[in-house]
Amino acid sequence: QVQLVESGGGLAQAGGSLRLSCAASGRTFSSYNMGWFRQAPGKEREFVAGIRYSGDSTLYAESVKGRFTISRDNAKNTVYLQSNSLKPEDTAVYYCSAYWGVGTVLSNHQSRYRYWGQGTQVTVSS
Repeated sequence: QVQLVESGGGLAQAGGSLRLSCAASGRTFSSYNMGWFRQAPGKEREFVAGIRYSGDSTLYAESVKGRFTISRDNAKNTVYLQSNSLKPEDTAVYYCSAYWGVGTVLSNHQSRYRYWGQGTQVTVSS
């Protein structure tokens, strides 16, 4: 069982930056692939970024490539999403998610992710 708690959301201006954090419980965090998803009002939840349990592989949605960076600190049981050059269309609730990663490939399909946080709101003003 993994419990995930996001933080770092808030209000930013277009062109600004935010760093989201996701703290995970449990002693096996380093064995989980981690992902960030987001859901804007009236839209379906979508994949943003993912990182393999070992940290040696990452995936990004085309809409955030070059602007967002996912990273992890296994010693702190934390995964981060550095969000730069923010746009109003980045406004959404951002969710941290996880699934057992050892022996698997990194996925961008939300059906693959088993554990989810409660989400943190990111609002970007123009």
